[in-house]
Amino acid sequence: MHILTTTMHNLITATTNKPTVAFTTPPNYANRLSHLLTLKSITPLWCPTITTEPTPQTLSSLALHLSPHSLSLLSAIAFPSRTAITAFSTVSLSLTTPLLPPREDTFIIAALGKDVELIDSTFLLNFCGDDISRVNVLVPTIATPSGLVQLLGTGRGRKVLCPVPRVVGLEEPPVVPDFLRELEASGWVPIRVDAYETRWLGPTCGKGVVELSEGGLLDAMVFTSSGEVEGLLKSLREFGWDWEMVRRRWPHLVVAAHGPVTAAGAERLGVNVDVVSARSDSFQGVVDAVEAKLRGLDSSCM
Repeated sequence: MHILTTTMHNLITATTNKPTVAFTTPPNYANRLSHLLTLKSITPLWCPTITTEPTPQTLSSLALHLSPHSLSLLSAIAFPSRTAITAFSTVSLSLTTPLLPPREDTFIIAALGKDVELIDSTFLLNFCGDDISRVNVLVPTIATPSGLVQLLGTGRGRKVLCPVPRVVGLEEPPVVPDFLRELEASGWVPIRVDAYETRWLGPTCGKGVVELSEGGLLDAMVFTSSGEVEGLLKSLREFGWDWEMVRRRWPHLVVAAHGPVTAAGAERLGVNVDVVSARSDSFQGVVDAVEAKLRGLDSSCM
């Protein structure tokens, strides 16, 4: 996988009117966010703190829930992330398609924001065959797990499959447990399956931020999940740092969160957020918010 990275040399020699923004997204999202920052004349610094990807074990677990018998017991699938859809599509390649057995009622597939781009004609062909009227694809206006729950409505005891991450090396954020509880409160029976892993990248993943403190400029930092925040903080402690040291080193640092769920998670971990994207359906929202904030702090930066 080709990932666009920014070297320390590039950061140090960057022109003064080009702000530097660090971001901590997993590899499968890095190119997209880096490209959007570059289009805004921002120098991106990629400091990944977690990976999010399927493993043979999680794919096997997911496959067990996609047999004709298992699917016949479900009324919906709620995808809370892009990686969950990718894992689902990967599993379907090894199974007999279409996956969905004949049924009288319409099956529901729910996804967030731009993630729905992955539920394309190929996805639907593998899932339900030529008759796509058998499936109703839902996308909430507010791209959050709570938005999914609200759009799904009252469950009336129906079962919904929830492909979620297994967290390794970090504490599981409350996002998934809260999502499952909200579904239950709405009358659904959520079936949790660990479809992929969110894994901490280890003690040195914050090295780029620590090294930058020796003389580099850092104007903003973007987080797209609370797991990224915890991963960075855990690594910083390995270097004898904490978040207050980051704030002291760059007192005007703008901290941006991709959506309210990420912002709440960051605040819970002691990282105050300055900018929350008004749009959480796409990275464009948080990039626009960072650009506007930096322009407000120093109009000469943009």
